[in-house]
Amino acid sequence: MKSDFYTAIAQIAAERGIPREAVLSSVEHALKTVYKKMANSEEEVSVEMEPGTGSMRVFVHKRVVAEIEDPINDMTLAEALTYAPQAQVGDEIRIERTPENFGRIAAQTAKQVVLQRIRDYERDIVFEEFQDKQGEILNGAVQRADARAVIVELGKAEAVMPAREQVPTERYRPGQRLKVLLVEVNRDPRGPQLIVSRSHPNLIRRLFEMEVPEIFSGAVEIMEVAREPGLRSKVAVAARQEKVDPVGSCVGVRGVRIQNIVNELYGEKIDVIEWSPDTATFIANALSPAKPSNVSLDEANRVATVIVPTEQMSLAIGKEGQNARLAFKLTGWRIDIKDPEALREHDGDLLRQARAAMADVPDDLSWQGRQPRLVRADGTISVRDRVYGPLSRDLVGMSVDVEVRGDVLEVYYNRDLRARFGLATGEELPLDEVPESAAVPSGAASDD
Repeated sequence: MKSDFYTAIAQIAAERGIPREAVLSSVEHALKTVYKKMANSEEEVSVEMEPGTGSMRVFVHKRVVAEIEDPINDMTLAEALTYAPQAQVGDEIRIERTPENFGRIAAQTAKQVVLQRIRDYERDIVFEEFQDKQGEILNGAVQRADARAVIVELGKAEAVMPAREQVPTERYRPGQRLKVLLVEVNRDPRGPQLIVSRSHPNLIRRLFEMEVPEIFSGAVEIMEVAREPGLRSKVAVAARQEKVDPVGSCVGVRGVRIQNIVNELYGEKIDVIEWSPDTATFIANALSPAKPSNVSLDEANRVATVIVPTEQMSLAIGKEGQNARLAFKLTGWRIDIKDPEALREHDGDLLRQARAAMADVPDDLSWQGRQPRLVRADGTISVRDRVYGPLSRDLVGMSVDVEVRGDVLEVYYNRDLRARFGLATGEELPLDEVPESAAVPSGAASDD
């Protein structure tokens, strides 16, 4: 090898953007491989290169032993003394074994090995660089697109956006600039495999972090994200500092911040709602832009019954059920949306069923005993064309029993007394006090 050997190494290092020491290490490894092939031996060897001249020398390493156990790497003391007069058992000595024309042969044979080692090093650099960026947004350009996948160029590497990570309403063309979410980084013999996404809900989260300083600083926190890629998303946010409006911070002055995100997503609609620790309030907010009048919860089955004004039913359900579906994804509760008209029909059905079951009882309901009533969305009940209430929120939509005892109307649920009202005044009375007017003998007339 000539003295320009190191110059060539420095040039390779500069072109590939890798440390010179890494190239030298690759060369040494390659030369060891070349020597073992030339000598047809598996001996332990090392290669030394002269920085000034570029010349190389090969040394074989041998262990000095009293009795040979490994014929390839062991040497008796008698043999060792011919190379190193001061050798002793237990020492390791180096014996130069540089073949003739090693430099020329090495240069020809080691070329591909050196390049392969450099490629491996570059792949390791790329893997380590992008592994730390997993879950982050990257700027890329579409290199090519077909029915199976989109190839996105990310500077030093290429990423794949498979069909499952694409937005159905978006069309990708070569040269198009995109923000993508890096969702997966895998090692592969051909180089790191990068998977990116445009449909992942965390893309929304990262875009808000980039656009809204309050989210980046922690004053506002994104609690939940629900998304139907390309169509609509809902983002629940909460304030972590006093006097901070979480929704206003995300929307920005005249909607500038949210509009920047919508533009990046090519017009995908985004609803920003305020998160609440109260489940009923959170569900009501999640159905925005509709404004429910009442929300009752079935904790056991995680079902929420939501009463919405008739004129807002289409808003609550959304086009093809989209709004209700996103609210379910956001809250984790199955949502049953009803309007007051449906409740009135249900109330009428209950009365008809009760009357059919007691056909021999007069329709004026002037018999003794308790009668069923449906609790309306506002928590009230109707008895003798008079409204009483409101009752406890957990009774909304439930069927309760009413009984008139003198001048007092009593309301029962599952045989438990839940409320008492003055029959004539509608005033709510304490549960533990019975007015004298109510203390009528058993058999007195009851509810209408």
